[in-house]
Amino acid sequence: MILGFAGWSGSGKTTLIKNIIPILNKLNITVSTIKHAHEGFDIDKKGKDSYSHRAAGAREVLISSRKRFALMHEYSNSENSLYQLINKLEPVDLIIVEGWKNEKITKIEVYRSVINKPFLYKKDKNIVAIATDKKLNIPGKITLNLNNYNEIAMFIKDLLKNEI
Repeated sequence: MILGFAGWSGSGKTTLIKNIIPILNKLNITVSTIKHAHEGFDIDKKGKDSYSHRAAGAREVLISSRKRFALMHEYSNSENSLYQLINKLEPVDLIIVEGWKNEKITKIEVYRSVINKPFLYKKDKNIVAIATDKKLNIPGKITLNLNNYNEIAMFIKDLLKNEI
């Protein structure tokens, strides 16, 4: 299942995601994540061999150790679509997507009242629930306590069950 977390900057998407992943893992739900970065970013460090390979013009650099590997790919034109990136992942029970709020995927809106921005669910039919710090009663929408990570993880577990 692909599940997006959509919300304004500062709403708590990353905090929520990093807190529910361990709970989902304890529920035997395997998770991968995809995060969209709006700006250019670099996970490499100047002075490292992998950085030198990229600076010399390598299109892809794969760096590997006993514990993990990372593949850095330099785009020549446009970036990959969300689905092209998903196809690069190994199979898991749940792919959590942070960003790509305009994609037509099932989403949970993360809404923090101090951000003082409009709700996204009003313009996005793919939002199935709202995780918020505010007491809400929205017909047709499930509201979840933004600070209750167990509640949100159980909601996701139920979503996965109903997806099969």
